[in-house]
Order: sequence, then structure tokens, then C-alpha cells
Amino acid sequence: MHIVVCIKQVPDSAQIRVHPVHNTIMRQGVPTIINPYDLFALEEALRLRDRLGGEVTVLTMGPPTASESLRKALTFGADRAVLLTDRYFAGSDTLATSYALATALEKIAAEFGAPDIVFTGKQTIDGDTAQVGPGIAKRLNYNQLTYVARIAETDLAAGTITVERRAEGGTQVLLSRLPALITMLEATNEMRRGSIENALAAASAKVITWNATDIGVTDLTKCGLRGSPTIVKKVFAPGARSEKASFIEAEGGSDLLADAVISAIFARAPAVEADLLEFAATQY
Repeated sequence: MHIVVCIKQVPDSAQIRVHPVHNTIMRQGVPTIINPYDLFALEEALRLRDRLGGEVTVLTMGPPTASESLRKALTFGADRAVLLTDRYFAGSDTLATSYALATALEKIAAEFGAPDIVFTGKQTIDGDTAQVGPGIAKRLNYNQLTYVARIAETDLAAGTITVERRAEGGTQVLLSRLPALITMLEATNEMRRGSIENALAAASAKVITWNATDIGVTDLTKCGLRGSPTIVKKVFAPGARSEKASFIEAEGGSDLLADAVISAIFARAPAVEADLLEFAATQY
């Protein structure tokens, strides 16, 4: 079984700053981490590998420094790391990113065997679009399973996988044929601690590095800024709130406290009370 996990190196959101004049994200001096959502995908891939056998390949697109995140993934137990880096990929939006990653996955299939499953996190913390995973699935014609909370069963002989997918109003149980692309939800597992053996192996491991030519990109207009129709007009830091928190006191137990809180909310936002009363009238 061959599993590929797409990860992304992102700025640590706790330390992101916005330039006061240009209103752009200041990445200089900001530490980078593996996108937290991608760690749930990586752990799920490793669990499947441990249970069913096979290999886990980790793939990322980014600057040469992104190899640090790949080595981190190797310390957790991934078998192979592939870095996709080229100046032609700079400035890629989700459309151009999915094109580059899908092309790289075709190269991985030719070099190391076709993936049975491609994992991604549900989204990244620096973009929050949740578009790259589905974009890859569309380009490769893989079955798409998004917002997966649990993998219930994997039948390699039959070439099927059963997952539980979180949806509005409940959970969907889906049976799909492989190959499939799965985007994992947060809090679905807990990232393991890497072993000393894996850490030592990761330190000396070779990160496979490919550029646009290596993966067979023939149309550079689909890459980077030229292949990115998305235009970011402005990035800004939200201003400080002028309203202060209110302290509500009530005597006589939790019921009276709840009434006091609700009354305070309705007093501050009368439209909320009107909307709730209108909704209640349609239910009874």
C-alpha cells in the first residue's frame, strides 16, 4: 500500500504580523511549522501503514527551507520525503498549487508506485480555503472524501475504503473505491512522538527535490502567479474592540443566572431576540 500525505510549511499563526504600511503579512523572522491540520492527516496515514503495511511518502511545495518540515515528518515515521520547489511556483494560489501537486503526484506514481490514498489536512491556517485537496482529486480523477473524522475500514483486496464524514446534522458513513483523496478533520487523532531511531534516520535522510522540469510541467502559465487567477486586494489586522466584557451577577441559582445572561444578550442585541421568536413561531 502506498500512501502520500501532502503537507504545507506555514508561518506560526501565533506570531504573524501585518505590515503597518503595506498591509501585507510579514514572514521575515516568523518561525514556521507544519500546518497543524496536516498532522492529523499524517498520523492517520502512519496508522494505516502500521496496520496494513506499505509506505508513506510526504510531499510539500515551497521554498528550499520547507525541507525542515519534511524532515520533521520523517522523524514521526514517514518513509520518504519529496520537496517540490521552483521559482516558477512562487505566488501560487489554490488553482496553481493543485496543478503543481497533482503533476508531482503523477511523477511519484511513476517513480515509487501509484498512491492508493492521498491525505491532506482539511485546510491550511494561512489560507483557510480548503480547496487544494479537492483540486488535486479533480485533476487526478480520484474519489474525494472530505472532512473525514474516522476511517472505519480499508479493504485492499476489494480496493475499497469506508470512512465516517462529519456533515451538518450528523455523520455520513461512506464506502468508496480506491484510489481516493481524503481530507482529515482536526482532533481525529493524536500525533505520535517520533522515535530516536526515526529522528536519527531523518537527520541523514535525503529529501528528494524536484523542480518544474523534473515533474514534467510543460505549460508554465499554469504555475505561480501566471497560473493564479486569485487576487488578494488587501490584508489587514483587525482593530481592537471598543466594547468591554460585561460582568453579570444573579442570586438564586443557575436558572436565575441563565435568565440574567439571556436578558443581557437580548438587551444588547434586540435583533437576536426577534430572530429567535420568529424562528420559534415556525416550529410550533
